[in-house]
This record gives sequence, C-alpha cells and structure tokens, in this order.
Amino acid sequence: MIGELPVTEIPDKIEHFIGGRLVPSVSGGTFDVADPVSNRVYARAAAGDADDVGKAVEAAAAASDGPWPGLAARARARILNRIADGIEARGERIAAVETFDTGLPITQAKGQAARAAENFRYFADVIVAQHEEAFSQPGQLGYVLRRPAGVAGLITPWNTPFMLESWKLAPALASGCTIVLKPAEWTPLSASLLPEIMTEAGVPDGVFNIVHGIGEQAGAALVAHPRVPRISFTGETATGQVIMRSAADNLKGLSMELGGKSPCVIFADADLDAAVDSALFGVMSLNGERCTAGSRILAERSVYDALVTRLAERADRVRVGDPSDPSTEIGALVHTEHYDRVMSYVRLGAREGARLVAGGRRPSGLPAGNYLAATVFADVTPSMRIFQEEIFGPVVCVTPFDSEEEAVRLANATRYGLAAYLWTSSLNRAHRVAAQVESGMTWVNSHNVRDLRTPFGGVKSSGLGREGGQHSIDFYTESRIVHIALGETHVPRFGVS
Repeated sequence: MIGELPVTEIPDKIEHFIGGRLVPSVSGGTFDVADPVSNRVYARAAAGDADDVGKAVEAAAAASDGPWPGLAARARARILNRIADGIEARGERIAAVETFDTGLPITQAKGQAARAAENFRYFADVIVAQHEEAFSQPGQLGYVLRRPAGVAGLITPWNTPFMLESWKLAPALASGCTIVLKPAEWTPLSASLLPEIMTEAGVPDGVFNIVHGIGEQAGAALVAHPRVPRISFTGETATGQVIMRSAADNLKGLSMELGGKSPCVIFADADLDAAVDSALFGVMSLNGERCTAGSRILAERSVYDALVTRLAERADRVRVGDPSDPSTEIGALVHTEHYDRVMSYVRLGAREGARLVAGGRRPSGLPAGNYLAATVFADVTPSMRIFQEEIFGPVVCVTPFDSEEEAVRLANATRYGLAAYLWTSSLNRAHRVAAQVESGMTWVNSHNVRDLRTPFGGVKSSGLGREGGQHSIDFYTESRIVHIALGETHVPRFGVS
C-alpha cells in the first residue's frame, strides 16, 4: 500500500489525452514525478511541447466546429451532471490520489473532491437558468446573442489540482468551449483520472484534451497559440506577467488568479476564540499552500501579546504527519524545491529579526519527506520580506497595530490584494474597514467560505478578471448585440442637395 492506494493503482506512465486518445509526446520526451512523502519518483509523465500543444489545439478547434458549441443548454447540463456523478463515484479514489501526489491531508482532499463535483453541478444549473438581455426603444429592438469563445487554454496549479481543474473546466464546458488543459507538472496524477470521467459522461472526442509538461514549454506554447482565444491561469504573479506579455501578441482574453499575502485583521473587540480558530485554519489548512491564506495576522495592541501566546500554543499542537492519516492536520509540502523555498523563508525571518514563537523546524519523528511544523513569527514589521512576500506554506506572521487607520495601512502595505479577513464586533467598523482594504474578496467574522455565485479574483498584483457564477460564463463566451429596426428608418440624407 501507498497511503490508501494499492501500489498497483499508481501508474508508472502518464500520457497526454488528445482527440479522445491517450498518447505519448511527439518527441518521446518525459519528466519524473515524485511523491512528497518519500520524494521517490513514482512515474514518468509525457513532456509536452509546441508540437503536442498544436495537436491538442487542432483537436479542440475541430470539436469547436462540431456539435458541442451548439448543444442546447439542457443537453450540456446533463453531461456536466454526469461528470459530477463520475467524480462522486470515484470520490474516495480521487482523494487518495490527490493525497499521494500533493501531500494534502486526506480529510481535506476528500473535501476538495466533493467540491469538484459540486462545481460541475453548479455550472450545469447556471447555463440552464441563464437568459440574455433585450433592449427596446421606439422604433428599435436590440437583443444579445451569446456564443462560446472557442478553444480555452486552462493552466492549473499544484496546490489543490483536481478541484481547481474542475473550477475552470466546468464553466468552460458549460459555455460550449472546447478545452486544452495543462496541469501542473508537480501534480499530474489526479488529472489522469479525467479522461475516463469525461468519456464516460459523453463528452465528445476533442472537446476535452490534456497536455502535460513543464510550464516554460507546454504552458508557454498554449499561451502563444493563435487559435486559443482564452487563457485561464492560476499561479505565481511572475508567471502571470510572462503570460500577459505573450498573450498580448494575439490579444487573448485572460483570467488570472495570482499570488496573495492576505491580511487577517483582529480588533480587540473581536470574538478572540473564533478569530484564533479562523486565523490558524486559514493559514495552516491545505498545508498553507493556498492562495487565499491569511498569512499576515494584524492584531490590535491591547490583545497582541495574548493573541501571540494563543497562536503559538495552538500551533505547537497542530498535528503534522502522514497525509493519509485522518488525524493529520498538516501533511507534506508538495515538492522538494518548494519545501526548500519555504524553509529559506523560515531562516530569512529569523535573520530579519522576527521572533519565532512556534515551529520553524522539521517535526520530530519525521526524518524524511517535506514536513514543516506549523510556524508562527511574531513582531514582524512591514519592511521584512516575510511580511511582503508570499511564502505558500504553514507559516504566519503576526504584527501589532494601534488604531483602525494603522490596521488599514498595514493591510494594504503589500503589492498583493487577493483576500482579507476582518474580526470585530463593531458593524460600523466592519463596513468602514472592508471598504478601505485593497482586496478582491473580504470576509468579516468568517473564514474562507465560498459562494459559487460570487466573483473570485484579486486586485493589484493578485491578478485580473473574475471567475465564479456569471463572471465565469462571461469570460468563456462572447456577447454580441443585434439591433433591429421595427419600422421605417429615418436617416439624415448626406449628399442630397
């Protein structure tokens, strides 16, 4: 057994899925894939490049000329619901695969698998209920036509890969687009379950395609391809900037959810028990590898010392261990390269003068694997890099403030603006601060609870565009207005003497 998976269920080869068939790379190239608990290579994945992307786009473009884009909304919705059925039927296996490949705790991976199915059901409902606008004025009627944008290129991250793939796939398919998916190279395993699910649900050949590979090769080729008018990307801000430059050549539509360094602002009048629960969960769940993590805790001075003590005590008791153990709260970080990066920030925090009050080391009893104890730094100032830069691990910084105005300044004192969390019992303060904090999403007296109807995305260096609900459908479609004259048209007659 490996975790909850029999060894025989772990493939030693992962191939592309193009035009309804599993295929190797044109070049024959592959890359190694390792699990984060042992860091042993378990498979070789097909290494896609421009040739493989070209074949996938050709298959998707041909499918765009087929029946898929013109299917009635109800017909596409039935297929999306069958995809959800297939995910739910495989829920335990998807979670086990995700845990094995990413190091996420199994209980959290099960939640991600359930959410993936709900994403497809939700967007099936959206397209059935959708209606378009009409505009009437004397002598003229205007009405909107909505058409699929064409081939959508989806580039997904490694932190919760299967769920985030579904978050992009569901609205793109619901909109009538055809797909080329480029999964993250560190975690390709769960995506390899999708071809069977899609085929079983009745998705026509060529509508859904996968090209595995390194971002600088396969991802770059997908972004540059002139027949891919939409690119949806989730990942690092630096990569998003590269994508934006490349996409400019063909004026592609972009939706990009990028980095974050989100504040969790705790005022003295807050319910401190609930605030501590939320703050720890928000940065330690999913191994801290979450874009919306509240990785900067800003605490009002009068409760600062007590809050630091409570955070440190709780962090010391967070259970770090085998991701397949249901009692584990933090598993193994995804990859040795990422683990080294997170550990470099832990060392940097100490050098910068922050006070380490919990964690910062490999837990005892775990001599191998990418493990880090829940880590809390106190007395962190805005000039420190650990305050400014995204760490993307189970590491949180705590900073005091003395006034509401200072809290807002500190919350906005990074280049990021993805999420924010506010804790206060004052309704007036909640509204005031929420209006001033520069973030795409703000939660008040709540952790990260998503409503799939709401806009998801960031401001500043945290991205551009919005996904979620109708915002996703708008991205994957083009709206066109048709104006009809209802009677005789009276036009000024130029050139008539």
